Amino acid sequence: MVPGSSPVEAPGSSSAAAPGWSSETASGRSSEATPGRSSKTAPGRSSEATPARDPSPSGLPVARAPRFADPVAVLLTAAEQLGTAARVCELAVQHAGAREQFGQPIGAFQAVKHLCAQMLVRAETARAAVYAAAVTADPVDVAAARLLADEAAERGARDCLQVHGGMGFTWECEVQLHLKRAWVRARRAGGGVESEELLAVELLA
Repeated sequence: MVPGSSPVEAPGSSSAAAPGWSSETASGRSSEATPGRSSKTAPGRSSEATPARDPSPSGLPVARAPRFADPVAVLLTAAEQLGTAARVCELAVQHAGAREQFGQPIGAFQAVKHLCAQMLVRAETARAAVYAAAVTADPVDVAAARLLADEAAERGARDCLQVHGGMGFTWECEVQLHLKRAWVRARRAGGGVESEELLAVELLA
């Protein structure tokens, strides 16, 4: 029901529209055009050109093919993520060596050892990728480095919180700040989705 000039009653119908409102069509839509919207044309007739659709998950209409973010900005973001990954790994190792439980440092426990080792492996893998992308300046290498650095920073910060336990969430501890910054940077300069799309295009080419 949309505002109308006068009540309208369909021929042969026993119900009439309320005063000040126009009746609806059989499909449930108003027969009058809604302000700000154009009425649909019949099948087979030409209508206004529809803008191209962006194949990215956003689905926003664009006038031309989507453009990827500046590789320099993506590489700098990856370098920042690498710094976070290295820092949280260092914090986790320091805490594991200083914190004691059951009469020995928690770093002696196998579960904590595995967390710290995985953090180191991810950080060093991302380091090699970021350094290589800085040398080649290839957008594909930059995209790969970005994905590895994002994973190393985010997962490393979560594992570091796991090693610290409850104190890692407190304001007195800097671990929670590294996790939040890693989350923010993961969505900067196109985000990881754009890097995945660039790698997919390269693989399918």
